[in-house]
Amino acid sequence: MIFSDEEIYKAVKHYLPTVNEYVKSHGGSIKLLGVKDGTVYIELTGTCHGCSMSLMTTKMVVQKNLREFIDPELNVTNVDGTPENKLPQEYYIDETDAIELNKSKQDKLIDTIKNFF
Repeated sequence: MIFSDEEIYKAVKHYLPTVNEYVKSHGGSIKLLGVKDGTVYIELTGTCHGCSMSLMTTKMVVQKNLREFIDPELNVTNVDGTPENKLPQEYYIDETDAIELNKSKQDKLIDTIKNFF
């Protein structure tokens, strides 16, 4: 692929709201997690998280549209908790998005802990 991970990340971030319209119509959303070696890592959230059709949504909607917008060789992986679809240890993410993602994880952890008290 002729684009850097940073260029792909920025392009995906730009086009993601358009691609997200289909997922939103089903009660879900797409969260951009990062890019590594031309593979875009996303997380389907809301009603799409854990849905039996999430693989089809990832490949036939998200990947298909992003390939049309950005590059025909682009791959998209939904990080869904399975060993074959995990986020690599090192990947590109915009610094501002990384801070926001970490805050979101911290908020979820705090909410979980609150349930024990």
